[in-house]
Amino acid sequence: MEVSLLLIRQIAELFFMLLMGFIIAKIRFLSEADSKVVSKLVLYLVMPCSILNAFQESFSKEKLRGLLLAFAAALLAHLLLMAVNAACQRLLHMDGVEVCSAYYSNAANLIIPVVGYVLGGEWVLYSCAYITVQTAFIWTHGKRIMSGEKGFGWKKVFTNINLLVTAAGIVMFLGQLRMPALLRETVASVGQMVGPLSMIVTGILVGYMPLKEVFATRRVYLVSALRLLLYPLLFLAVLKCSGMAALTPDGDTILLVSFLATTAPSAAAIVQMAQVYGGDSAYASKINVMTTLLCILTMPLMVMLYQAW
Repeated sequence: MEVSLLLIRQIAELFFMLLMGFIIAKIRFLSEADSKVVSKLVLYLVMPCSILNAFQESFSKEKLRGLLLAFAAALLAHLLLMAVNAACQRLLHMDGVEVCSAYYSNAANLIIPVVGYVLGGEWVLYSCAYITVQTAFIWTHGKRIMSGEKGFGWKKVFTNINLLVTAAGIVMFLGQLRMPALLRETVASVGQMVGPLSMIVTGILVGYMPLKEVFATRRVYLVSALRLLLYPLLFLAVLKCSGMAALTPDGDTILLVSFLATTAPSAAAIVQMAQVYGGDSAYASKINVMTTLLCILTMPLMVMLYQAW
């Protein structure tokens, strides 16, 4: 139960950061265009620093087994939910924005600060597994759906800065290559900004969005229910029935990290993709905002269910 209470506290802090961004937008201190600059800063600098810092853990066989378990859980989650999402797409007549918003979580922006606060910095390493797998899926499966193009954009995958940094981090972890103390502390300090900056940007977007339209769009509630309730519950059932937690001594906590990633709101990257590929970015933003607001309630609930099972 302690984990749930810590999670509630952390989400409350992130919500207040969102509120700060909302106020900044309302007083017109920053424009909606300015938020895109901050988003790029998070994507190309803060997030890579956060990932690289996570791999600066001391190597052990137990941690390596745990990391492999985290990668296996992340891959299982994406394959399972891809199949379920495809069925929901046909049954509910979902468009590309709805499909990707329901399928992809905002784990890249939220999971690292949440895991670091709730479980401790040593567990952030395992959150990188989910982020890596999801990044690869977004720039192949997600890009194909959002752009309408055939085939996969492998170039985007292999040149993605976060995947490149992850590869470098794994090499450093396995080879026990440590950054100099001053550089490591600098990278860690920059990486710690990922949660605050991401939520402030979301708050700015909320501030420039007519909230009446968000709450009046019925399909937003449908996609939110899939993203925040149905998909996490299905993954929870598979995790608990699979016996995967017994594969490593800390398996239950490592799988909790993977589970937390599936409970996050819809990915902000889908909004950006909708803008780039001519999709309905306004609708994608509505889903992102709604799921972000509702996750304040649903994420602690999901963690309580995980602990109670």
